[in-house]
Amino acid sequence: MLQNVGSADRVIRIVADAAMIGAKLMGVIGPSGWTGVVPLATGLFRCCPEYLTCGLGTCAGKSPAVQR
Repeated sequence: MLQNVGSADRVIRIVADAAMIGAKLMGVIGPSGWTGVVPLATGLFRCCPEYLTCGLGTCAGKSPAVQR
């Protein structure tokens, strides 16, 4: 599988978006808390579709198209 999300980016996505979903489940924020599901999934799977369309990546050392 193609990987274009680096380690630091991955940690930030997982922690921030898990907190956002947790806040939604506790009733602290409204329905917008569910928007954290997609970035959380991209952090877990290390592949961001938007990075692919833009040709970007945060993995160190290689271009995004080469990493598997």
